[in-house]
Amino acid sequence: MNDLSFFLPCAAGVEEYLAQEVHGLTGRSGQDLLTLRGGVRVRADWRDGLKLNLHSRLAQRVLVELAHGPYRNENDLYTIANAVAWEIWFTPKQTFKIETTAQHSPLQSLNFATLRIKDAVADRFRAKANGVRPSIETQWPDCRIFAHLTTDSCTLYIDTSGEPLFKRGWRQDKGDAPLKETLAAAMLAASGWWNPETGEVAQAPLYDPCCGSGTIAIEAAQIASGIAAGSLRRFGFEKLLPFQPHVWAAIQKEAANAQHASDIAVFGSDVSHRMVDFAERNAERAGVAGAIEFRGGDALQRMPPADGGVIMLNPPYGERIEVGGVARFGAREAAQTPGDGEGGDGGDFFPQLATHWKKNYPGWTAWVLTPDLKLPKQMRLKESRRVPMWNGPIECRLFRFDMVRGSNRAAPQDAPT
Repeated sequence: MNDLSFFLPCAAGVEEYLAQEVHGLTGRSGQDLLTLRGGVRVRADWRDGLKLNLHSRLAQRVLVELAHGPYRNENDLYTIANAVAWEIWFTPKQTFKIETTAQHSPLQSLNFATLRIKDAVADRFRAKANGVRPSIETQWPDCRIFAHLTTDSCTLYIDTSGEPLFKRGWRQDKGDAPLKETLAAAMLAASGWWNPETGEVAQAPLYDPCCGSGTIAIEAAQIASGIAAGSLRRFGFEKLLPFQPHVWAAIQKEAANAQHASDIAVFGSDVSHRMVDFAERNAERAGVAGAIEFRGGDALQRMPPADGGVIMLNPPYGERIEVGGVARFGAREAAQTPGDGEGGDGGDFFPQLATHWKKNYPGWTAWVLTPDLKLPKQMRLKESRRVPMWNGPIECRLFRFDMVRGSNRAAPQDAPT
């Protein structure tokens, strides 16, 4: 278990930040750390895999690559899967599940491909364990096996994470479609407020004026306090045969000792007082209730909570906004739909928000994640940076706006007398 090939999938646009994070956690570089489309591959040992699960804020999972080979039909998939020593990873008394993804695969049915891989695993156990084979469990399996098919190759992975890593373990109160914690961390990394390689954060207050159930603020406060992303949850590797409780306990103790009080101010507010209550309860479970100040209030009326800093938000869109920023249904974090240009689905909210920022937030830097590529025009602001980032299947941009009060802009020099 000292030379494993891990693949860490992530949201599109986050690969470079994830590579920095993996380098900081494992020390691997060069050919041992490759940035790929949709994730990062790293050669490391089993202990590194446990650390990546505990600490990574950007990865969706930590997968161990067990096989890679060419295929033309389902029988080739059977051959590849049957050659893997599954018996060193889990026992025939445990349950497993196969999940198959494909990119331009020539096969007609992914369900049949999954069935052949399942048969190969079961037959391998029958041959090794006197006819005993593990059972399939689709809801809560002891072991998850992932198969990825391209045009002509198949890669098999065993999952060490269990539940996706964005499930930190603290979120119980939420809106309809909350921002994933991994994407919130990616926003913090892209803005430069958090360095995923060193773990350092900018010495600047952070404020989310549309905080919903608190995802961005809680993620930022945990980072500033040195709290490991997965410190409150369990992992899939705890049911795998290589797992050693004493090794895991030592890694957890090291992470716990790294926690510290933060002197960096984090703020959040939302027009829905119900969502503010959710955020406060989530922050309590996340261990950062004392590090965040949540308040209710309209984003168009809230004054700066500090003299200067960073605004970070994933704003509400569509019918959830009326003029003045009032949430029509109270649930700020519903599914996002793009605006349609000037006026857009946000009505007058975004132009008014930009005016409010320019008047009251000079010196602040605002980062806005949105699927509306015309948002700068709608806000009548010129972005100083735009970072491509995907929110699941939705293509977004993280726009940076530098707030300068109109009257503070350089005026033409008077002509000499």
